[in-house]
Amino acid sequence: MATRKKTQAAQTEAAAEETPKKAASKKPAAKKAPAKKAPAKKKTAAKKATAKKKTAARRRGADGEELPTVDADADEVEEVPERRGKGPHYLVVVESPAKAKTIKKYLGSGYTVKASVGHVKDLPKSKIGVDVEHDFKPEYTVIKGKEKVLNELKKTARTVDRVFLATDPDREGEAIAWHIKEELAHPDSLRVTFNEITKKAVQEAIANPRELNQDNYDSQQTRRILDRLVGYQISPLLWKKIRRGLSAGRVQSVAVRLIVEREAEIKAFTPEEYWTLDALVQGPQGPPPFKAKLSRVDGKKVELKDRATTDGLVAELKDAPFTVTKVDRKERRRNAPAPFITSKLQQEAANRLHFTAKKTMTLAQKLYEGVPLGEEGQTALITYMRTDSTRLSDDAVTQVREFIGQKYGADYLPPEPMVYKSRKSAQDAHEAIRPTSLEYPPERVRPFFDAMDESDMFRLYELIWNRFVACQMKPAVYDQTAADITAGRATFRASGSTLKFPGYLGVYGAGLTPEEESERDKAKAAGEEGAEDVVGELPPLNEGEVLALHKLLNEQHFTQPPPRFSEATLVKELEERGIGRPSTYAAILSNIQDKKYVEKLESRFRPTDLGQMTNELLVKHFPHELDVSFTASMEEKLDQISDGGASWKTVLHDFYGPFKETLEKAEAEMRDVKREEIKTDIACEKCGNPFVIKFGKMGHFLACSNYPDCKNTKDFKRDAEGKIVIVEEETTDEKCEKCAKPMVIKRGRFGRFMACSGYPDCKTSKPISIGVSCPECKVGYLTERRSGRGKIFFGCNRYPECKFAAWDRPLAEACPQCASPYLLQKYSKRDGAYIACPNKECDYRREVVEQGLPGVAAEGSAQGSSGAPPEALAGAAGAAVAPPAPSVS
Repeated sequence: MATRKKTQAAQTEAAAEETPKKAASKKPAAKKAPAKKAPAKKKTAAKKATAKKKTAARRRGADGEELPTVDADADEVEEVPERRGKGPHYLVVVESPAKAKTIKKYLGSGYTVKASVGHVKDLPKSKIGVDVEHDFKPEYTVIKGKEKVLNELKKTARTVDRVFLATDPDREGEAIAWHIKEELAHPDSLRVTFNEITKKAVQEAIANPRELNQDNYDSQQTRRILDRLVGYQISPLLWKKIRRGLSAGRVQSVAVRLIVEREAEIKAFTPEEYWTLDALVQGPQGPPPFKAKLSRVDGKKVELKDRATTDGLVAELKDAPFTVTKVDRKERRRNAPAPFITSKLQQEAANRLHFTAKKTMTLAQKLYEGVPLGEEGQTALITYMRTDSTRLSDDAVTQVREFIGQKYGADYLPPEPMVYKSRKSAQDAHEAIRPTSLEYPPERVRPFFDAMDESDMFRLYELIWNRFVACQMKPAVYDQTAADITAGRATFRASGSTLKFPGYLGVYGAGLTPEEESERDKAKAAGEEGAEDVVGELPPLNEGEVLALHKLLNEQHFTQPPPRFSEATLVKELEERGIGRPSTYAAILSNIQDKKYVEKLESRFRPTDLGQMTNELLVKHFPHELDVSFTASMEEKLDQISDGGASWKTVLHDFYGPFKETLEKAEAEMRDVKREEIKTDIACEKCGNPFVIKFGKMGHFLACSNYPDCKNTKDFKRDAEGKIVIVEEETTDEKCEKCAKPMVIKRGRFGRFMACSGYPDCKTSKPISIGVSCPECKVGYLTERRSGRGKIFFGCNRYPECKFAAWDRPLAEACPQCASPYLLQKYSKRDGAYIACPNKECDYRREVVEQGLPGVAAEGSAQGSSGAPPEALAGAAGAAVAPPAPSVS
């Protein structure tokens, strides 16, 4: 703090000295102005003053006080504004130009709004920037490219009486505000925060400013220093030992560890056989028959492990009478979910809209900052989207209860407002994510989103709106019937459920939330009765009735390994374990894919060979830092710093001492994978020297030990006993157009491609055709490619001359209805695989009878659901369609 105050004082003094000099330099110019122009200036000034008075009168509120407006566009570069008229002048600094445009509607002629466009200062990129010998003193520098923004802010700050720092209402925003204050060196700089960008919230914040929060700043600074100490000291070690360009992070490396460990669980999993037995029975009233599941034998829970046991029970029961021995009828209530917090928004957007976490947060940021709504101008539609509190303001609850009563009726309105508990670790600084005003229902704002071609942003807004309204509605009520049916020594159970009162489902839909799915899965794993989804209605049943047996249905199953993480389930896992903060999840998931530690196939994360190798070394040499509980406990310490309960320097000292010792030991003992060559007993067929195992960009591969004289390489895999098995190159009937040698199939960074078997003497390569001519240029053919993010798409081999691209796999089959030259193989969670016409005006569609390409359709569709149109893939196609050079792997 002493250093910061000293810096501020110096900057203030420098600014004070600079201003008179500038004023003095302007005096000669003022003398040269023609005297006869003065009356015209006075006349113009008088007109402006009159216009201001009229504008102020139009904008006065009910209490007679003048409501503020804005002089300058937040994203325009302008000259230093001259002080006009009497009264104080203020500068309001926000983070984004879009947010500034929204706020400008609510602040007056004495206010200028400018945007910092995010951070203005950070630790330097070229060095660690933290002096560990002097209490971890950080060295902040102006971010490259932000000099112009800062100069504009400084110019404006010299002409105003007060600076309001209105950056985002979180710790990150607090840090940005601190740095702006230091750079501006204005003697009167105060902090203002608001959870929503509405007229009331903004004006109340301006009327009640506060000093900057030292504890919040220290907490954010500690996080930044921790990440720098870990990242800038472990990452160079990975560069040295594995490969350049790698990075390690306090949180991202733990996320990779979770994915790697889940993959290990899947590989180690041994399926176990089990059988189920159902009875298809019919009541005295007649058809239709209904199904009952075997639940107990001899009064005990039964487990059918093999066919012999199951067939024996079937033979025993096929002639036994089936009698209703017990009937339970009750109401089941399904309560509305809590309003959105950041993590739950990311999970639901992934489940219902198939958005990535990054896309969800990008769209939510725009909804928070404001979107143009016609004559109403830039309008913020949701509250702050980085929050882990389910709290709602009293005003918001009152408004939504009135809305529910008017639109849905009193039957849907609970007698008292619904209150939801937040997690113990939740920061309660902000409300839950909700619409800023009920004046903007989805049906009203949809035309504006359509005009902007922002259908995905609208879908996210509609999801937030529906969740907020639903959270204050009555539960859904089901009539549920369960009957025990006895046959010999076996007891079957039949269940049925019908919706009696929709409650909140009328707004939010019947799909399960992540919380409900988790509860159901836990109940299934525990073998609880009724854990299965109950759908449909049972016929009237009474105790003592004898049912007619139609058929006994016995079916073989095998236990399944735990599923790989999707974006939604990984976010849920990180949240439950207390790893990182919800606001960081999108960046974490994006980063671990960009670094090629994991890849997403069929919407599920799988670790790459590089990810497994890096994780293995980090966990071995940094067991404490890579421990899930350590990462979670560090988040708790950051919270304590924010609350004033811990010293940031003490936290850093406690961390860095053991970490430094671990780092020095790792540098001496970590395997040098980069130079490592593991000898094998497999001989190179070209020169006879033994192959060695090396690690490269595509993972482990076999290379001749006689390199560089012999550049022969092979892909390999290991069999069940761990023995190396060479993966032979796929041959083709096609000949190289340059040397006439056979073309072979290889794999590279962007997927499979054809290359000359004479490599490296001949480096001819070309994409692989999927057997479909390009429907756009009619000259090229379509190939399967993988984008830089690992997504499969299909494009023309003539790119960039032809930019045709599609997420779904094209089929060489004309549409029987509209004669489109090709069809698309698509996939959806609801309908599974199907084939459809690409022409939007044609509704041709049919089910897939045979899955010729398992997994491809599902993956293509999952990626297509992101909403990116094929024509938007030009960048991705550009990176991938050009034939890559043959891979050394």
